Amino acid sequence: MALELVGGAALGAVFENLFAAVVDARDKVTQLDSSLKKLQEILTSINPFILRMEKLNNQLDRPKEETEQLIQILKDGEKLIHKCSNVPCCCKNFEKWRYANKIEALQDSLLNFFHSQLKGMEILAIFKSNRFSLSNGGVSYKYENLGSCEATVAPTFMVGLDVPLKELKRWLLKDDESRIVVSAPGGCGKTTLAKRLCQDRQVKVLQFQNEEDAMNQLDLMLKKKLQSGRILLVLDDVWCGSESVLAKFKFQISGYKVLVTSRNEFPAFGSTYHLKLLNEEDAMALFRHSAIPEGGSDSSMPDEDLVNKIVRHCKGFPLALQVVGRSLHQQPLEIWRSTLLKLSEGQSIVDYEDELCNCLQSSVDVLHDFDMRLKECFMDLGSFPEDQKILVTALIDMWAELHKLDQDGVYAVSNLHKLCSLNLLNLVVTRGFTSWNDANEIAGWYNDAFVTQHDLLRDLAIYQSNQEPVEKRKRLILDWTGNRLPEWWTKEKQPQLSARLVSISTDEMFSSSWPNIQIPEAKVLILNFNHSEKKYELPEFMKQMGKLKVLVVTNYGFCASELTNFSVLGSLSNLKRMRLEKVSLPTLCNASMELKNLEKLSLVMCHKIGQAFANSSIQIPEMLPNLREINIDYCNHLMELPDGFCDLVQLKKLSITDCHRLSVLPEEIGKLANLEVLRVRNCTRVSKLPDSIRSLHKLSVVDITGCLRIRNMPKQIGELHSLREFQMRRCRGLRELPSSVMDLVNLERVICDEETAELWECFMHLLPNLRLSVLEENFDLNWL
Repeated sequence: MALELVGGAALGAVFENLFAAVVDARDKVTQLDSSLKKLQEILTSINPFILRMEKLNNQLDRPKEETEQLIQILKDGEKLIHKCSNVPCCCKNFEKWRYANKIEALQDSLLNFFHSQLKGMEILAIFKSNRFSLSNGGVSYKYENLGSCEATVAPTFMVGLDVPLKELKRWLLKDDESRIVVSAPGGCGKTTLAKRLCQDRQVKVLQFQNEEDAMNQLDLMLKKKLQSGRILLVLDDVWCGSESVLAKFKFQISGYKVLVTSRNEFPAFGSTYHLKLLNEEDAMALFRHSAIPEGGSDSSMPDEDLVNKIVRHCKGFPLALQVVGRSLHQQPLEIWRSTLLKLSEGQSIVDYEDELCNCLQSSVDVLHDFDMRLKECFMDLGSFPEDQKILVTALIDMWAELHKLDQDGVYAVSNLHKLCSLNLLNLVVTRGFTSWNDANEIAGWYNDAFVTQHDLLRDLAIYQSNQEPVEKRKRLILDWTGNRLPEWWTKEKQPQLSARLVSISTDEMFSSSWPNIQIPEAKVLILNFNHSEKKYELPEFMKQMGKLKVLVVTNYGFCASELTNFSVLGSLSNLKRMRLEKVSLPTLCNASMELKNLEKLSLVMCHKIGQAFANSSIQIPEMLPNLREINIDYCNHLMELPDGFCDLVQLKKLSITDCHRLSVLPEEIGKLANLEVLRVRNCTRVSKLPDSIRSLHKLSVVDITGCLRIRNMPKQIGELHSLREFQMRRCRGLRELPSSVMDLVNLERVICDEETAELWECFMHLLPNLRLSVLEENFDLNWL
């Protein structure tokens, strides 16, 4: 009798009992919460299959013994979870580990059972073929012409794919996921993962004469197969610009799913699954297998320390591990040591391994066809040090002058998103947003946004930049160890350089004794150094950079370093943007220089700002007569704005963020008649905005996010008739708004949290254009 109820009430009841037990256990046993949470997620994902189990059994003619097996798994699981619920909080670590392993075994049992549901799904696999390619409008689309397909045999040795494989199968089990794009840079194992998915199933490799034939055959097979089962279509190695081709494989048919592998994302086509790089253990396993193929002897391997160092230089990149491993197979110890020396001295694997270089290069070649300016932006990323986050605001400054991208950053950030979708970089948002979508809610605010990039992709950008002779390079990217200068720099007769972007990185051993050099065409100079509590002298050769428009100086050391020789700035008559990070500025204004064309000044984690301007022998308005924007970020020594800042009458943007010792804004701020944006963000000691703010009639954006001590707004704030956006999240001290806010007739958005939103509700009917945006917050300390 039990079997008669298997497909209906009995199965549902057993499943519900297990689910309820897991929810109850999570409340009781906090020490096992991570394991129980994952189990709950798995149960949620398989719930739709439980609900339609009887229907599936009839469609696929599955033996009832399989469902009986599932009921037993669920019952055993319920017993296990009840035991877990009784685990005392003071139990030993061994007991926690034992129960966590049992829960993981239960997870595997459930996943293995439901993954077998895919056996009723016929897989039509179209894997990449280098024999077919069609050029359309200058862009190469590998799927404009579908031809004979390679065999779907996966490599015999694979590591790091078990978790991605399980996660993909879970996605395929979901009713709401019909199209999935597996995305990662070239050489990360996307094709291998797809073949692994197909390997243990009935796979039918289709052969098509052309695209029209493919569509006709696929349409017929879909109609035929969906009468008795389901279909998974696998499209491997789909390239940028193939959106129109993918659209032809979109069918609104129940039971039809598509898996795409690609180096870029196709958000309009389907959900994106990002394939991660290998962890240390898997990286070592893959490297060892490549260096010592099956049947080889470990005796040919050098000592563990040498191997570990080489593997670490590959940074978990599967193709790099394989290529380097194969190159060292049965090689003498000296070859291994020389390889490590090359990598340790900064030489990239890309420089001498053609297979890896060609694989990565193909991604950049697409950029050339797709958008030449996009390729230039990618190449510029090599200007920043390895393993360091790149501030988006620094890129905006560079690209505004190098590539004529707009100064507010819209086009620059758009290019970053395009490069991210191609897996050529990663975008990271920190300090207060859960996603880029939330960050974009605040127009023009990118101070919390960073770019990260795998070292091999950075190496590729540098490799490409260095293909031309040094005198013809657009980018001059130099990374020095100690005082070891390039040979061409030390020659008596130096080459005539034409680089527009110059990046020089030095370490703690550099003596700051700069040799002379002439780079007259340079528009952007990036100085990266790693000094702690040591002076860093700006190079004298900067005086010859008459066309320089952007200067970025960044100290990656632990402590601020004193910056000296500011007098060279006086020769830079075209300098428009200057960014200084983690430096001390006591002598900034001692040089009596005038930066007449400087429009933007950014000071990040800088010390002695007040002293720098207090010691000036020239008035700030005379020194910076055309300054339009000031950004002061994380300058914890700043207690008040230097005298003269409020006399910069051309100023349009004043941004002071995370300066936790700043306690007051000067009343003279009302003199900044052209000010359009005022940000006083995360300045936790500021207790009020000056009453004189009422005089800033051009002010369109005010941001007091994170100013915990502000209790009241200026009574006459309603006189800011140009105000369109007010940002006031985490203003916990704010108790009321003055009645004059009803006069803010042009106010369109208030970005706030739930508590602050309540203060505005009574004014909403008086401000018909006003929209409240309550953003979810997330704090990520990875940016530190």
